Amino acid sequence: MSALRNRLQSLGAGFAVIAAALGIAAIVLLVSASRAANADVHYAEPGALPVNVLRVVHQDDAAISEAYPGLITARRESDLGFESGGRIAEMAVDVGDRVEAGDRLAVLDTSTLRAQIAAADAQTNEAQAQVEIARATQQRQQILLERGHISQQRLDEVATTTIAAEARRAAAAAQANALRAQLALAEVTAPFSGVVTARMADEGAIAAPGSPVLRLVEDTALEIRIGLPVAAAAPLIVGETYAFETNAGRIEAVFRNSTGVVDVRTRTITALFDISSGPARAGEVARLQLETGIGERGFWVPTSALTEARRGLWSVQVLVEDETGNWMLEPRVVETLRVEVDRAFVRGAVSDNELIVAAGLQRVTPGQRVVPVEG
Repeated sequence: MSALRNRLQSLGAGFAVIAAALGIAAIVLLVSASRAANADVHYAEPGALPVNVLRVVHQDDAAISEAYPGLITARRESDLGFESGGRIAEMAVDVGDRVEAGDRLAVLDTSTLRAQIAAADAQTNEAQAQVEIARATQQRQQILLERGHISQQRLDEVATTTIAAEARRAAAAAQANALRAQLALAEVTAPFSGVVTARMADEGAIAAPGSPVLRLVEDTALEIRIGLPVAAAAPLIVGETYAFETNAGRIEAVFRNSTGVVDVRTRTITALFDISSGPARAGEVARLQLETGIGERGFWVPTSALTEARRGLWSVQVLVEDETGNWMLEPRVVETLRVEVDRAFVRGAVSDNELIVAAGLQRVTPGQRVVPVEG
């Protein structure tokens, strides 16, 4: 039994050695295969990468469209009030009412004023009666002088009395006319057609002289006030029609004039346009579209074609064909002349009809082989 046990233990140990050897051989084979695979990937020749390209076209007269915001306002807007103070007897209009020129809008209580006018008229009539008596007396004194019954001095005194009476009558009439003028000023009328946009007082309130009680806006004559750079305002032609964009749609306005003076704060010139057609309302913003020339030779590229270079410059990746007919990438430095949201106007060492990478610059590097894809 002891001999048999020893023999079995010897056989088990042999099998263990054989299994270990087989496992080591398998590991060696797997490592060799993995190294071979990695060696194939590392040394394989990479293929050319397809890239989206565009063809360079230089322009000498490139123009850009710029939008300048302005405000639509009423050409006339007035705060209306009474020249003389008093108690308001009537407010004939309310906010939102449309009125025509000459319409009555508000009236003061004029009972006291009318009584003063009546008193002034009575004084005028009394002065007129005194004038008539003085004139009659002067005529009789003239007859007496011709008959030699009175002296010239007496006639002169009577004539002076007549002149004084006429002066008192003129003063009384002037006082009555002044009160009638105040009566006319006790009524507010519309100086132009428009819409009442504010009412600051009601019946029974005491209006101070010159204090506004109503605001009237001329809604039939709207204008646009807009601040423009000097270069943008210079080409505008008086009487020419220009297009504006609003939230309600497109409107047209005629250029009336400009101040010609540069505002020291905004560095702009105020231009005035009269709206001729379109859905315009006072208080809205209108944007003027103007074409402005760049004045430099260059070409347009999408912003996705630019990568930042040194010293504030930019670069594009140009496709260069080698002697074997393959395309390689070559960086070229460009200068931006105008940058918009999705494109830029640049100039640099790039010729007409050369191809540049339009997008996907994060996928490529200078010197890489590529295949151009236009469109």
